[in-house]
Amino acid sequence: MGLIRNFFQKIGLIFSDIKLAHSVFALPFALLSAFLAKKGIPSPRELLWILLAMVSARSGAMAWNRLLDAKIDADNPRTAGRAMPSGKLRKAELILFIIITYGLFMFAAFKLNRLCFYLSPAAIAWISFYSLTKRFTRLSHFILGMSLGLAPMGAWLAVDPRLQFPIILAPAFISAAVLLWVAGFDILYSFQDLEVDQKQNLHSIPRFLGIKKSLWLTRALHLASLALLLGPYFFLHLGPVYLAGLAVIAGLLVYEHSLVKPGDLSRLNLAFFNMNGYISITFFIFGATDILVRR
Repeated sequence: MGLIRNFFQKIGLIFSDIKLAHSVFALPFALLSAFLAKKGIPSPRELLWILLAMVSARSGAMAWNRLLDAKIDADNPRTAGRAMPSGKLRKAELILFIIITYGLFMFAAFKLNRLCFYLSPAAIAWISFYSLTKRFTRLSHFILGMSLGLAPMGAWLAVDPRLQFPIILAPAFISAAVLLWVAGFDILYSFQDLEVDQKQNLHSIPRFLGIKKSLWLTRALHLASLALLLGPYFFLHLGPVYLAGLAVIAGLLVYEHSLVKPGDLSRLNLAFFNMNGYISITFFIFGATDILVRR
């Protein structure tokens, strides 16, 4: 019983450390992409394997990030309490978790279709590559954005692997929107590590632009992201409910940016965690409703 209890404690510790709840950021975009590809509700089988693929890929990538960044995290007061730098987890335990989650991702891709399975190693390579990038390029925010942006395209291909043009542009626009949206809020999130990035010679955009200019860049990225979400409306001839969802998202983005000011970062976590979760869920609810009411 002690071994079993210790096993579940370790798993719970890892899931807490990698912020499993943050799967909500990209998952609703992926699910709506699957709904759009299906022109309705995907089958329970498709939903099961898509969910497993999305959660396992993100979990493996986040665990890989924690493994590679253990020394960096240890020198950062904000992250020194994480499982690896604090000694609560051993390197071997995290490596085993990464192998299992990436294996689950490839298995889920195999169960979906041949194209997804063939693409799964490239997806793993890209989402793992992100963890290295802050060491040498300030574009790391965009590489993270693309890592999450793979989810909508992957979910579409899981349901419809035919690559029909121009319909395939619909998930491509969603993926591009997620790329810019995630890059924008990752820039916001990195404000709290500005001094640490300078000390450790890590390459974040706020380190080079400063907070004020980075805020303007983030606003531009989020505006462009919102514009890209119009793509599915035109390519798939969606209806007014979808547009209403984009209007709500626009309001949420305005509110999110009102929370963060150059001289006041006290509400940064509210802007990052809460608002971005609301935005992704709003996109799914309004998009899925638009599809279902017009069937």
